[in-house]
Amino acid sequence: MSAYTEGILILLMINGIAAMGVSLLTGFTGIFTLGHAAYLAIGSYTTAILTLDYGMHWLPAIIAGGILAMILGYLIGIPTLKLFGDYYAIASIGLAESIRLIIENWQSVTNGARGIPGIDTFTTFPVALGFFLVLAFFAFNLINGRVGRAFMACRDDHIAASLLGFHTARHRAFSLALSAFYCGIAGGLYAGFISFIQPIMFDMLKSTEMTAVVVFGGLGSMSGCLLGTTIITLVTELFRPISQYRMLIYGLVLVLVMVLRPEGIMGQNEFNMKLFRKIASRIGKPKTTSERG
Repeated sequence: MSAYTEGILILLMINGIAAMGVSLLTGFTGIFTLGHAAYLAIGSYTTAILTLDYGMHWLPAIIAGGILAMILGYLIGIPTLKLFGDYYAIASIGLAESIRLIIENWQSVTNGARGIPGIDTFTTFPVALGFFLVLAFFAFNLINGRVGRAFMACRDDHIAASLLGFHTARHRAFSLALSAFYCGIAGGLYAGFISFIQPIMFDMLKSTEMTAVVVFGGLGSMSGCLLGTTIITLVTELFRPISQYRMLIYGLVLVLVMVLRPEGIMGQNEFNMKLFRKIASRIGKPKTTSERG
């Protein structure tokens, strides 16, 4: 494949990893966030600093970035996840901006607003594909297991879940930590893909885009968030030649989906054989007299 096509596929897989992280928190646990670009930044800067300043191999550096983002997410979640609904979303904006400003002003470590150039381009197609497949396998198995059911119980009714014996506070904090880990890994891969990072790349707009993709694909559907990521990434890249209209088209696509299908493209469905059989049966089902009329 051409270098351009390979670059789009790598970016698509990086965005997919970040979207799976946001989906675990927003789609499956019901915690609406607008600050996950902060964990993306933590992963990017940790990987860049460890590889450039300390000569660490890129693989443990990426994992270290994900773990640091996870620890930070858990520590942030303990006090903030006592908030519900819009209150946590507002708090997440403030926390994300605080982290971004710390990175921007910590000149001795992060090089401030000038960013960090010269990062090794280690995020090749096989590397991105390997991380994507492993994390996707883990995410799909998680949501279909006991922990995933606990997340969804917290999302549907946290009071009823508590009465049924679920430790909702612990599960909400674990969901945030796991979500931050995914975004931290995505951030490390992103740093190794573009070879240059600076704080402005991880502002509120980036957080909003990540959450919008999950809502676009379908809250409560891991397949939907990956499908939404694919569509939005391709729309953004394909219309790059007319960059002055690109964000207009991006916004139009989001608005059309929200109007025509408010639950998102996939709703709470997942791609599986049952879904394909259901679609096939609807296509092959003969029309009744009333439907023909």
